[in-house]
Amino acid sequence: MNNNHNLENELNTPFANAGLLSRMSFWWLNPFMKKAKRKMQLEDDDIPMLRKDERAETCYLLFMENFKKQKQTKPSILRALALCYWEEILISGFFALLKVLTLSTTPLFVGALIKVTEGKGSFKHEGLVLVIALFLMKFLESLSMRQWYFQSGLMAVRLKSLLSAAIYRKQLRISNAAKTTHSAGEIINYITVDAYRLGASSYLLHQTWTTVLQTCLGLLILVHAVGIATLAALVILILTVLCNGPLAKSQLRFQTKLAVAQDRRLKAMSEALLNMKVLKLYAWETHFKTVIIRLRRVEYKWLSALQLRKAYNGFFFWSALVLVSSATFVACYFLKVPLSATNVFTFIATLRIIQSSMRPIPQVIGAVIHAKVALQRIAKFLAEPELLGRDIRHARKEKPQNNHAIHVKLATFSWEKNPLKPTLTSINLEVKPGEKVAICGEVGAGKSTLLAAILGEVPVVEGSIQVQGKLTYVSQTAWIQSGSIQKNILFGRIMDKVKYQETLEKCSLVKDLEMLPYGDLTEIGERGINLSGGQKQRIQLARALYQDADIYLLDDPFSAVDALTATSLFNEYIMGALLGKTVLLVTHQVDFLPTFDSVLLMSHGKIQHAASFDVLMSSSQEFCDLAKAHKDTVNCNRLPSKVNSWQTDAPIAKETVEPVAFENQLIKQENSWMAANVQNPRISKLRLIEMSSDSSIVDLDVPFSLVFAIATTLNTYTSLGVMAVITWQVLFVTVPMVCLVIYLQRYYSASANELMRINGTTKSSVANQLGESIAGAMIIRAFNEEDRFFAENLSLIDKNASPSFHIFSTTQWLLQRLETLSATVLSCSALVMVLLPQGTFSSGFIGMALAYGLSLSSSLGSSVQNQCTLENDIISVERLNQYMNIPSEASQVIKGNRPTPHWPTAGRVDICDLKMRYRADTPLVLRGVSCTFEGGHKIGIVGRTGSGKTTLISALFRLVDPVGGQIVIDGIDISTIGLHDLRSRLGIIPQEPTLFSGTVRYNLDPLDQYTDHEIWEVVGKCQLLEAIQNKDEGLDGLVAQDGANWSMGQRQLFGLGRALLRKSQILVLDEATASIDNATDCILQKIIRTEFAKCTVITVAHRIPTVMDSTMVLAISDGKIVEYDEPMKLMKEEGSLFGQLVNEYWSHCHSV
Repeated sequence: MNNNHNLENELNTPFANAGLLSRMSFWWLNPFMKKAKRKMQLEDDDIPMLRKDERAETCYLLFMENFKKQKQTKPSILRALALCYWEEILISGFFALLKVLTLSTTPLFVGALIKVTEGKGSFKHEGLVLVIALFLMKFLESLSMRQWYFQSGLMAVRLKSLLSAAIYRKQLRISNAAKTTHSAGEIINYITVDAYRLGASSYLLHQTWTTVLQTCLGLLILVHAVGIATLAALVILILTVLCNGPLAKSQLRFQTKLAVAQDRRLKAMSEALLNMKVLKLYAWETHFKTVIIRLRRVEYKWLSALQLRKAYNGFFFWSALVLVSSATFVACYFLKVPLSATNVFTFIATLRIIQSSMRPIPQVIGAVIHAKVALQRIAKFLAEPELLGRDIRHARKEKPQNNHAIHVKLATFSWEKNPLKPTLTSINLEVKPGEKVAICGEVGAGKSTLLAAILGEVPVVEGSIQVQGKLTYVSQTAWIQSGSIQKNILFGRIMDKVKYQETLEKCSLVKDLEMLPYGDLTEIGERGINLSGGQKQRIQLARALYQDADIYLLDDPFSAVDALTATSLFNEYIMGALLGKTVLLVTHQVDFLPTFDSVLLMSHGKIQHAASFDVLMSSSQEFCDLAKAHKDTVNCNRLPSKVNSWQTDAPIAKETVEPVAFENQLIKQENSWMAANVQNPRISKLRLIEMSSDSSIVDLDVPFSLVFAIATTLNTYTSLGVMAVITWQVLFVTVPMVCLVIYLQRYYSASANELMRINGTTKSSVANQLGESIAGAMIIRAFNEEDRFFAENLSLIDKNASPSFHIFSTTQWLLQRLETLSATVLSCSALVMVLLPQGTFSSGFIGMALAYGLSLSSSLGSSVQNQCTLENDIISVERLNQYMNIPSEASQVIKGNRPTPHWPTAGRVDICDLKMRYRADTPLVLRGVSCTFEGGHKIGIVGRTGSGKTTLISALFRLVDPVGGQIVIDGIDISTIGLHDLRSRLGIIPQEPTLFSGTVRYNLDPLDQYTDHEIWEVVGKCQLLEAIQNKDEGLDGLVAQDGANWSMGQRQLFGLGRALLRKSQILVLDEATASIDNATDCILQKIIRTEFAKCTVITVAHRIPTVMDSTMVLAISDGKIVEYDEPMKLMKEEGSLFGQLVNEYWSHCHSV
């Protein structure tokens, strides 16, 4: 990877250019803080960049170099970090030591100053010398402490950056078997929570030994002050430490339990948010909410246990400090140790130093436990096995050296760790450069897995595989990045306008882009949310075509588009643009097969036959059955004779796919929907990322931030009050100091608040890119784009690290100035005591004022810092409160108006002047739709892409409420009843099949409403029996996240199974069989006709045969009903839209 930052930018880094004095005083921050005060609202570019030493790439490469040097079988992350930054650790350790030494000597000044005020000075002007020395010592203490914490902050930035980079790089390489144990939400959590907490705990490196050293030095001063009575204090301190052991162990145990509970809840929330539309369609949102609440209660149990242990720990240590002083004075009494103002207040001042060293111990223990758990989780993830197909991917960069672009010899592949259960067996495949190979077979035959094996995604158990030449891949489920359409198509390549325009034309995207306000620069939302399924697939095809590769692996890319677009793409793209390229196409569309050089027929993870279409038709009964199934798909849906008359006259190939007159209208409608949604990009994932971080802060940090802010502020005011009462003259300094403190805090807040805001947005960007990369890891690897995505990730990490770096830097800037002011107030108070005549103040008052004054700098700094921390933490509370106040849908249940238990009984749907838009400022998507679906009728809804078919279904389920008109089902206006009552009574098989982490049973019956017998019966009907029986656990078989261990067709069969179990009177099929082979499709259509014979079935389909047996066909164009009648009657009408669609479908079937 090349460093994208040039020398000029390097020289413009203020910290890199700062001299010694500027760095020690943080003067180099002044220009930036002035700009923040002046501008009020900072932009990302206003924040200076990091030095090269702090950039993610530098840190990552250094870490990996030292990580790989270790000869142990299990390298240690901590050891690697120590090898990387031992010099920085020593430097920060030096400042930590200096701070301890300077702090520990200050109590000696109390006794010396008391003696001077009593007239027992050793030499003239001793008081002035002590005051000057005291000021210098406090100043040096502040200087060393700020540098210690600044160096620790630098270490934190480096740790967060390198760990974030390492986690990102790992997720690009992790094996698919290992990936099943780490959900996307968990991996995001490793960066947004674990890596950040681990980095934030870097100051602990010296906190432990400095606490011990400072306590020991304090005890030595106590020995000097009260002699043998110090033993009482020592005994109490030892008992405190010993008794703390069990508490610390319980904290560690509860923290580990809490982390696991958090991961489970976030995983459930991630699935629910990303699949919310499906949950609403099935009326499962209440159930998933209950599941999440149950998981939150478990999390809360461990959270409360952990926080209570922290509270016990804090109370224990604070109480111990009171016991130390009490025990010491009692010991002095019994041991006859003489007590005077000198040794008493030296003792009190020393005790406050010991107290300041021990006060953060509970926090330190908590932070150590957090860090240990976080480190274990990250180390476990980084140790997971990686994909072993790099040799295959490496060979892709080379041009074919022999007669084979792809050569697989007697290979066996397995997704699972257990090689005894191979996914593909005895695979022999030879593909020459330029050949076009089609792959077909029933659902779950292993077609997609074969492409994955060629990509190097599936481990080779035995045999060999060689792939030569540059390769691209189009996945069955479209993966679209957030960003512009152009960015998605170029995918890291340089813009070639001629080539780019040709790509758009070949992929039928030109007219789509013309209708968008910003053309190909239009921003796409998360997962292409504002694109139709067909548009997403065409953008994927364009992305692959623009790569100009040697080998194209296409996984059923035409299932999401209508017949016209499919034929156009096949002719222009497969047969035109990819002429001379090696193509492997997975398809269920038999119509395309005759044009391929070879056809692979797969079944049960094996290639059953491999030959040309003609040879297979004459030699393979299985293939003949497949071809016959396609014909039956047409025949079983009663295609009328008029279609057959078109069969002989149908033109072929490119002549059949000329644009129709109303194509512009369909694109307008499609893109109006896009425009309606384009303002809502990446919302669900960003919400999840922010909520995971915010909830962690609210749960773990806010309570203690509040307590510490109150305690340290009271401590500060107490110290100032004591000093002001005893030496009122110091008010002349204190009042201006308080005003200056307020000014400095506001001056600091101007930059700190902006930095926190930018830090939040850049942190979300890091996590969002990680989430997208997890979802598209297979495509990123297929395109050999790992390095580019990693470079983008490093850049995003740096953009996030820069505000983080400046947050702690400006904090040290503020604290150093506050501590200097405190030292000034203390010195002025001491000067007043020295200069006023002897006897003006009693020794006791002088000792009390000095004892409180010595702790003023630390208490003032802690007070302001804790207030700022609390202010920053409250932002998380505000953000969560904003989410809680987002307007919700209508009520789930309206108690006064609930339908009868058996509603709907007839299934009659009356749609009256229905008007819909997706947002207030967008055009109508449905414009006055009126029709009636009689109960028990089979209704087919047809229309071109974007015509409003899916929108009508959304209205039926009230995913969006209409702006006019109404829908009445069996006499009930659906807008008058609760959403749960409506959606739970309707059945649907949605367009995009969705599975959830869990078991087969859970995915078919998450509400646990049906018996095993009923579920097995449905499994048999929906053609999943064999696949489920092959799983050892049966109905308890594993379903991975997003159903990754099930094929796309099998996932759609799960949708059918849910519908069969629910047995609703109204069933909606929304492009429900797009990823299913023709044979299975024909069987399922018969099952649907049988099982739902008396039900109202509403079918939205691209494949015309699936609606040919409908009672009525509704044709929609541009949000209006064009025609609604029996299919046979529509076929006979001149200019019928339905007739044109049937004609196009038949032309598509025979154009090849």
